[in-house]
Amino acid sequence: MNDAAGKTAGNIDVVLVAYHDDGKVYDFGALEVQAVYISGNVREPFEYYMKAPKQHSSMNWSKQSNYPRPDYLSSSRKRLVPQLLFKGGIFNTWRKKTAVALNKGFFDTLPRMKSVSKSKADIAWLIYDLELIKEKGKSEKYRLKKVDEVFTEFESSLLSITAPSPGKIDDFVKLLQEKLDEQLETPPVNKTIEKPF
Repeated sequence: MNDAAGKTAGNIDVVLVAYHDDGKVYDFGALEVQAVYISGNVREPFEYYMKAPKQHSSMNWSKQSNYPRPDYLSSSRKRLVPQLLFKGGIFNTWRKKTAVALNKGFFDTLPRMKSVSKSKADIAWLIYDLELIKEKGKSEKYRLKKVDEVFTEFESSLLSITAPSPGKIDDFVKLLQEKLDEQLETPPVNKTIEKPF
């Protein structure tokens, strides 16, 4: 998708199209699927597993310091916000709807957004989670299940997600003072150059 200047605003994950019997498009909307960045390392445990898959198949590295975990903050600031701002902004200008599919853990970390009725919404948040399926005599498996839908307006959602929630200025000044005190207590390292040339 391009902006008015012809520069790319990004790719759309899924475009939902409504068309007449003759194949002419009369409406469309966007679906963005939001994956989550991880912090940690998956290469090392994979390499360990691959050295002896049968012996290492039941390994548990969840207590390791580099165990992968979701990085929701980076995911919202580096991925979700720019997509909403640029692609979502274009769709909103065109008065077209956007749906955002994301997992429950990610959605729960976002600031609270004001819900509106489905008919007034610009964005539909489709919230998914993994459901453990236990069938008698079969191995356990997970199924992706939609657990909620939240409908919001574009501008209020973007403002909720991007507006900072500042801490107390006194706490920040205290931190600055501590850092400055550390520097002032350590004498500067002065070196004399014996022969500069």
